[in-house]
Amino acid sequence: MKNLSLVLNIVLLVAVGVLYFLHFSGSSPMEMTEEDSVDSTAIAENVTIAYVHTDSLLNNYKYFQDLSDKFEGKRSRLERELQGQAQVFQREVQTFQQTAGSMTMNQARAKQEELQQREQNLLMRREQLQSQLMQENAKSQNELYDKIAAYLSDYGKDKKLKMVLFYSKGSNILYADDALDITNEVIKGLNEEYRIEQSGGDDKKKTSAADTTASE
Repeated sequence: MKNLSLVLNIVLLVAVGVLYFLHFSGSSPMEMTEEDSVDSTAIAENVTIAYVHTDSLLNNYKYFQDLSDKFEGKRSRLERELQGQAQVFQREVQTFQQTAGSMTMNQARAKQEELQQREQNLLMRREQLQSQLMQENAKSQNELYDKIAAYLSDYGKDKKLKMVLFYSKGSNILYADDALDITNEVIKGLNEEYRIEQSGGDDKKKTSAADTTASE
């Protein structure tokens, strides 16, 4: 009977403190202001290294925002699912505890074993969901990294850069000249690329067609 003090508080939450998950540092969010949205500096002539403010990039990159919202929505749905199952289970435990005295020994033992098995199933379900979320988190991190790296690769070649660094509080970079800061330009480019992806590439096709017509 002691085993049936099954409150299962541990099941009431999906024990995943994941998605903020993709932040590369624990520093305070830095969102672009209207003033920041206008490039006020240019990359110094002949400079081959530039940097991007990590927090500002993530907090203003629409793809990351959508990814975060999607992940948080799924995490909340799974949490509600587990909460519902745990509450139903807890009510059944309470009912058993109230009625066990009127059952035969065999009936009470069978019900107790049934409830213990259901507890194990709930715990297994929680672990499965936790693993699923962690796998999706890892996949999302890789996709985000690949998108940013691919864009910066093209950007760097275009600007003849040899290296682009992530600059954030707590990183190894203690000082960087503002002339090397390409954050706003990169955010603008990434968001435009994402906007075109969301539109199915139609905008890009229209632009190419317009360029072709103009050249004729």
